[in-house]
Amino acid sequence: SASGRCQHPKTESWKEGTDCCLWDGVSCDMKTGHVTALDLSCSMLYGTLHSNSTLFSLHHLQKLDLSDKDFNNSHISPRFGQFSNLTLLNLNSSVFAGQVPSEISHLSKFVSLDLSGNYDPSLEPISFAKLVRNLTGLRELDLSRVNMSLVAPNSLTNLSSSLSSLSLWGCGLQGKFPGNIFLLPKLESLDMSYNNRLTGSFPSSNLSNSLEYMYLRNSNIIRSDLALLGNLTQLIYLDFSSNNLNGEIPSSFRNLVHLYYLKLDSNKFMGHIPDFLGSLSNLESLSLYDNLFNGTIPSSLFALPSLYYLDLHNNNLIGNISELQHDSLVYLDLSNNHLHGPIPSSIFKQENLEVLILASNSKLTGEISSSICKLRFLRLLDLSNNSLSGSTPLCLGNFSNMLSVLHLGMNNLQGTIPSIFSKNNSLEYLNLNGNELEGKIPPSIISCTLLEVLDLGNNKIEDTFPYFLETLPKLQILVLKSNKLQGFVKGPTTYNSFSKLQIFDISDNNFSESLPTGYFNSLEAMMTLDQNMIYMGAINYSSYVYSIEMIWKGVKTKFMKIQSTIRVLDLSNNNFTGEIPKVIEKLKALQQLNLSHNSLTGHIQSSLGNLTNLESLDLSSNLLTGRIPMQLEGLTFLAILNLSHNQLEEQFNTFNANLFEGNLGLCGFQVLKECYDDEALSLSPSSFNEEDDSTLFGEGFGWKAVTMGYGCGFVFGVATGYVVFRTKKPSWFLRMVEDKWNLNSKKTKKNVGRYGARRN
Repeated sequence: SASGRCQHPKTESWKEGTDCCLWDGVSCDMKTGHVTALDLSCSMLYGTLHSNSTLFSLHHLQKLDLSDKDFNNSHISPRFGQFSNLTLLNLNSSVFAGQVPSEISHLSKFVSLDLSGNYDPSLEPISFAKLVRNLTGLRELDLSRVNMSLVAPNSLTNLSSSLSSLSLWGCGLQGKFPGNIFLLPKLESLDMSYNNRLTGSFPSSNLSNSLEYMYLRNSNIIRSDLALLGNLTQLIYLDFSSNNLNGEIPSSFRNLVHLYYLKLDSNKFMGHIPDFLGSLSNLESLSLYDNLFNGTIPSSLFALPSLYYLDLHNNNLIGNISELQHDSLVYLDLSNNHLHGPIPSSIFKQENLEVLILASNSKLTGEISSSICKLRFLRLLDLSNNSLSGSTPLCLGNFSNMLSVLHLGMNNLQGTIPSIFSKNNSLEYLNLNGNELEGKIPPSIISCTLLEVLDLGNNKIEDTFPYFLETLPKLQILVLKSNKLQGFVKGPTTYNSFSKLQIFDISDNNFSESLPTGYFNSLEAMMTLDQNMIYMGAINYSSYVYSIEMIWKGVKTKFMKIQSTIRVLDLSNNNFTGEIPKVIEKLKALQQLNLSHNSLTGHIQSSLGNLTNLESLDLSSNLLTGRIPMQLEGLTFLAILNLSHNQLEEQFNTFNANLFEGNLGLCGFQVLKECYDDEALSLSPSSFNEEDDSTLFGEGFGWKAVTMGYGCGFVFGVATGYVVFRTKKPSWFLRMVEDKWNLNSKKTKKNVGRYGARRN
């Protein structure tokens, strides 16, 4: 089917020479034998619907359902207007395109018309006017995703007075919000969501008391007297999310005693969450996230007997989390608030719980109860960025085969990583970064065959390189930085080792001997560009996007979203020796390469000039000799180059002076301008423009300064960085230090400014 929601090949029962009235999906008049209804929904048909189709010879049709198919961008034929007896026409999600023919308005017996979910069909004002004028008996009208941008919103008020259901989701309506639409006397369901070019406020009078379902998400409605909604006592579902509403929730909402679903998220509501919401005993779903609510969470909410969905994340809520009085919860998200105290034990008794997100409250304390092992339906557990302590429950690797996301990072957890991960588990994202975990990395992690992200950085793990991780077929991000890992990283032990790895960060450990050249030959994802501009996230829980903290262009950065195009290799702050291998030139998709703070020797390979997608190259604090190869001039995307603290010759003279032209803020002897300490130090990371990286990581990442150079090298780097980020040229952020400026400097190993330093 077009939507993939259903598959029912009804035409398989159609055999020539048999009674068509007995065919699946066909209904006939028992007296005349005429076909009166044809239901081919979800029947897996594909192809163009031509105007000469035999379908249009069925003149006695009263009901026609062609939904959920793929008509390959066919135009809706004007011949549909010949079905003079038609009362129902459903073309939902059937991949129709083009203009809706005015002939549709000839079908005056219509009771139900659904043209929704197609490939941008359009409805002209004159055709809509005819439809309004002729379809006087219409009860259900769904034109969702039909382009109605030229239709005047106030013309909607002329629709049939018999209308009980109207859906105009995502129609591109623009102009003043048609408040009089609420005068339709029998209207029970109204959906005008995603028409964000509408203007004006919600009407302050004349609302139909028959309304039960109201969806006005993302329709640009500004604050008005929402108190009037309290008169709609039959309301079951109310969605005003993603608008420009502010103020407090009106007290008249206490009258909505039949309300099952209340969505007011993504607005600017403020004040306390009112206690009376806890008296709406039928409430099953409450969504108030992304607002400005403060104060405590009313304990009455946790006593609602049927509440299964509660999302209050990203507000300014304080206080403890109350105990739950019932076990109905399936989804709970209280993240990004200021809650404190222990996690109530009753949360771990919600046996139907699928999603638990209490992240980024900072002051949640105590241990993770072993009762969590009873939550066998849990799909997502995120308790990160809190102050939780104690050991991780031993069951975390095997208590729920449905668990896709396990994020306990940035806490104070101690002990070891759970040693048993069950076979056939669903883990895609495992993040334990920023704790005090010790011991070894358990080999049973290889049971997590769906794992895409493994982040064990910033712990106290003592082990050698975990070669068994090579066998994880979907692993894209591996972060083992800032632990106590040691030994020789010899390279792959199996075929296709780490072939999908996009971020490989083993920095700030004690690995030694030569660089893992063998892996450079197997990192296939770093060899080819990915053009898919999507954010990385869990497949089994699609609304959860992955996050990560790493050094990006010299700054410790937390990314709330990760673009699938990112490619990073960070082996810095180890004890690697030997030369930089030529084979590294194969990693042509790399955007960031960091080999700094090792003991690498030899020349800088000219083959690095083949890494044309590099944005950051850091080879500082090694024992490299010779000249900087001219081939590096071809790295046109390069924003950061740090070659400081090596034994390089004639560093600046290697480059043409015109590389520095047109950037008045640059300093250094090459451009005949001195760098002064006070000038450089006045520039902080907050001055940098984040837009350059927004396509890779989305919005919402924070900067943490990390010192990358010393003395004049640091001054020069910061000063030029200011110009690059503010003027976006040149494409280079030159972090190079001339030996003759630093005659007395010596290489400092694992010192101030080490990458991946642990949290305090």
